[in-house]
Amino acid sequence: MKVNKTNVARLLDKAGIHYQLVPYEVDENDLSAVHVAEQLGEDVAQVFKTLVLKGDKTGFFVCIIPGAEEVDLKLAAKISGNKSCDMIPMKELLPTTGYIRGACSPIGMKKHFPTYIHDTCLQFPLIYVSAGQRGLQIQIAPNDLIKEIQATIGKLIKETT
Repeated sequence: MKVNKTNVARLLDKAGIHYQLVPYEVDENDLSAVHVAEQLGEDVAQVFKTLVLKGDKTGFFVCIIPGAEEVDLKLAAKISGNKSCDMIPMKELLPTTGYIRGACSPIGMKKHFPTYIHDTCLQFPLIYVSAGQRGLQIQIAPNDLIKEIQATIGKLIKETT
């Protein structure tokens, strides 16, 4: 199967960052990262989803968290310098980022927003994030991703014991 390069891939090429484009079968009824991980045959903890939030002080920011998890809004607000924050409405995703639901990549958004990635990304030699279109993920070393998107590492989900 021929995979066309996305804008994300072109940006990584330009930055000299090693990555791999990994296609998967899209299910329009299930755009979850859990489904993506199943399609890839990977641990869902290694497949990260990109969420866009809006803080009461700083405006838009991005959180990248393990696929099966929910962002903890209190932790997200704290790390981003806000008192409170919420997920942006779905209708604002495309005009804000240039990406649609199920294909929101932390790389190559319309403009750079403060970005935070959950610290478990460092437990893996490679992680997956959206390549900017449904049906395509990027496999990348977490430190390369962090450097490229100037992300801050921190806690974004409630720890389960």
